[in-house]
Amino acid sequence: MTRSLVVLYAAVCLDAVGLGLVFPILPRLLTAVTGDAAVASGIGVMTALYAAMQVVFAPVLGALGDRVGRRPVLLLSLAGAALSHVVMALAAQFWVLLLGRAIAGLTSANLPVAMAVITDMTPKDQRARRFGHINAMFGAGFIIGPVLGGLLGDYGLALPFLAAAGLNAGTFLLALAALPDSRAPAPAPKDTPTGEGTGEGTGAGTFNPLRALRSIASTAGLLPVILAFFVLATTGEAYGTCWALWGADSFRWDGLRIGLSLGMFGVCQTLVQALLPGPATRLLGDRGAILAGLGCSCAALGILAFARQGWIVFVTMPVFALGGLGTPAFQALAARRAAPGRQGQLQGVLASAVGLASIVGPLFFSTAYLMVRESWPGAIWLLVAVLHLIAVPLVLVGTARPGTERAG
Repeated sequence: MTRSLVVLYAAVCLDAVGLGLVFPILPRLLTAVTGDAAVASGIGVMTALYAAMQVVFAPVLGALGDRVGRRPVLLLSLAGAALSHVVMALAAQFWVLLLGRAIAGLTSANLPVAMAVITDMTPKDQRARRFGHINAMFGAGFIIGPVLGGLLGDYGLALPFLAAAGLNAGTFLLALAALPDSRAPAPAPKDTPTGEGTGEGTGAGTFNPLRALRSIASTAGLLPVILAFFVLATTGEAYGTCWALWGADSFRWDGLRIGLSLGMFGVCQTLVQALLPGPATRLLGDRGAILAGLGCSCAALGILAFARQGWIVFVTMPVFALGGLGTPAFQALAARRAAPGRQGQLQGVLASAVGLASIVGPLFFSTAYLMVRESWPGAIWLLVAVLHLIAVPLVLVGTARPGTERAG
């Protein structure tokens, strides 16, 4: 493994730790700042603001990475994350917290840029494995972060934010010192009078989010892949929205058991992402790995829907985690569809799709859960399985072109 990969993996993991640090104490911080114990709406506004900023600016930052190189955009993202956490640590009013979240959403390019770097420096037949490693490092950081944040929060509400800022600043210095740019800056083609431009990245056009979306969506074979990615990202929001409610309603779980179930899933998911994507894509091809992951997800969701005892959930966790088996293959497939000069745009558009899903998903699934909560809480997982099945034809269309089923 090259030094660049080690630095990149470390940067993603440390950034995820920094993100996870703040979640356990965010409700208490909002209560302290606003003086109101009912903070659910405030958390919702902050979450929606972050997602909205990501929807708008992720394609811009991705296109900028194609234009000026990956390294400057990654450094900008890390610096912006550190600044956002400092702002939130010092906030004494709600609008200052919103400002911090807006800065974080605007500069949230860490993971998309890392994916673009992996695409630049990795042969096609190894991309799924390395995408899996990136996902595993992010998952590991997100397991560590909330635990550390909860511990630090007991000593001061600002401490987790300052720790997150410190981690981002440290990651910034690590990337500055040891991470070379995987893509040289591209020459700047001139924009046409209509602003459409001519090439992969342009001057003023680089900063037009609609242009980046239109450019990637018009690439042959990419639109169904992007739509499938959006559908699956939307289904992923069901767990954060409904899991705790479902556990309490179905099994009378307390906070500890809910936390243990999420922690076990995180461990299983991290192991799957770290160890299995490479062998799966070699054995099954990209399409086969994606469909196998969807099949495992649907099987696990069906078991959860009908589960009547809590231990069944824990036994099902390994199968549930195998649902993520196809994610790296899906990312590798999407990367293969885009030209080298548009990898940043592509990863930005995918991040934008995730941001949009994080707005749509919680609203949709919270409403759906309220409709089934009294009669059959587990029915929510059947709805998630149906949405997974909707993604299947999109995957089949997106992988229909010759040469996309197997890496290399």
